[in-house]
Amino acid sequence: MAERITPRAKDFSEWYQDVVLQARLADYSPVKGCMVIRPNGYAIWEAIQRELDRRFKDTGHQNAYFPLFIPESFLKKEAEHVEGFAPQCAVVTYAGAKDLEEKLVVRPTSETIINAMFSKWVQSYRDLPLLINQWANVVRWEMRTRLFLRTTEFLWQEGHTCHESAEEAEQEALKMLGVYKEFSESVLAMPVVTGIKTSSEKFAGAERTYCIEVMLQDRKALQAGTSHNLGQNFAKAFETKFQDRQGNWQYVHQTSWGVSTRLVGGLVMAHSDDKGLVLPPRVAATHVAIVPITKGVPEDAKLFEVADRLADELKKTACALAPEGIRSKVDRDTQHSAGWKFHEYEIVGIPIRVELGHRDLEKLQVTLVRRDTGVKKFVPLAEAAAAIAADLELMQTELLQRARDLRKKNSYLVDDFAAFKAKIEEGGFLHSHWCERAECEAAIKEETKATIRCIPIEESDRLMPANEPGRCVKCGSQSRGRVIFARSY
Repeated sequence: MAERITPRAKDFSEWYQDVVLQARLADYSPVKGCMVIRPNGYAIWEAIQRELDRRFKDTGHQNAYFPLFIPESFLKKEAEHVEGFAPQCAVVTYAGAKDLEEKLVVRPTSETIINAMFSKWVQSYRDLPLLINQWANVVRWEMRTRLFLRTTEFLWQEGHTCHESAEEAEQEALKMLGVYKEFSESVLAMPVVTGIKTSSEKFAGAERTYCIEVMLQDRKALQAGTSHNLGQNFAKAFETKFQDRQGNWQYVHQTSWGVSTRLVGGLVMAHSDDKGLVLPPRVAATHVAIVPITKGVPEDAKLFEVADRLADELKKTACALAPEGIRSKVDRDTQHSAGWKFHEYEIVGIPIRVELGHRDLEKLQVTLVRRDTGVKKFVPLAEAAAAIAADLELMQTELLQRARDLRKKNSYLVDDFAAFKAKIEEGGFLHSHWCERAECEAAIKEETKATIRCIPIEESDRLMPANEPGRCVKCGSQSRGRVIFARSY
């Protein structure tokens, strides 16, 4: 049996590490700062991939793959980009038993290497829009790491697109932001705030960076995805041009956008509890654990027979979150006690547990237990598959609503800096006025460790109207609207 999990109230950081390790999502690698993603964790990433990949293809994007190594000269072509990423780059200087003539950077992101190819592929407006995505690993040399949330190497997807006009590129950046929002809420049950980053927080080399921000259970923020309008910055650096409809040569307008395996960490911190992992059913590799409660008697065989029939029925039971059928497993372990098994299934986050004992069999019923609530209910065996399908749907919906309620409860209007400093210690999203000066933004971060997570772009994410005038929470200068401050991962 796994060790006891540290309660969230005692040490949230330790609790998170315990859940990741004991749910067998990931483990520490011999290479400092890197992680090994175990099958339980990789299954979640595969579910994320499947759901997002379908959405990308539905919006016209195609998958490709680009090299892991990038010539150092490529990064230097876009000044802001190289300045932003230089401290995090891993560089290969020696290979094939000799010093390299040109250093190779292990990709921290792929805008430069991809533009080198786009400049060959794009010649005419007929080649546009060019809509490419790649699933890959990247390396950023992090000083302080945490499993899934921040590691030296991680997995992600990065979309890269080229367009005829600035308007089309802007539409693309916002469209993909919308894809991320819908995915996060409908699949991960994580409600997000969509917004635009400040100049100091935007992606190096972008004109504008949009983001989705999640509030986790400790009331800190997590940047769960970004979408960048790159303008023509990389196009000019790499001569990515096209002949327009009038025969003139123009630089393309570009976007890039991505999410990573940090979503798995966000999922843990958004939903899990002191018993272990809680998974939204839509990303669970196994929806149901069927546990026959045996006594070591010949009649046990009947329990397994009924359990197998139920598993077969579930496989044929399609619902909105499992259109190909509900995935279940029958626990055939006869060595451990039922209590031990229940504990293990709670740790790894199986959404629904079915208990089937001899007394249940006599009554032609099963006991259903939802992982998130722990509530038991008795259901006639003939109705079990339908009841399980309904509970899975309800669990998915209620996890999202619970997270929305948490964010609503911990979002505040703050107009005074003394109150700001006190409130940020409690955590949450602080909606405050800001004068738009980088100096004030930096001073607030220095004094409170809170950053501007985003400037909300949807009215539903604001506590006050977008055009509400006011005074900067730090310096008292005029402000055109509120931004969201929070401490973050």
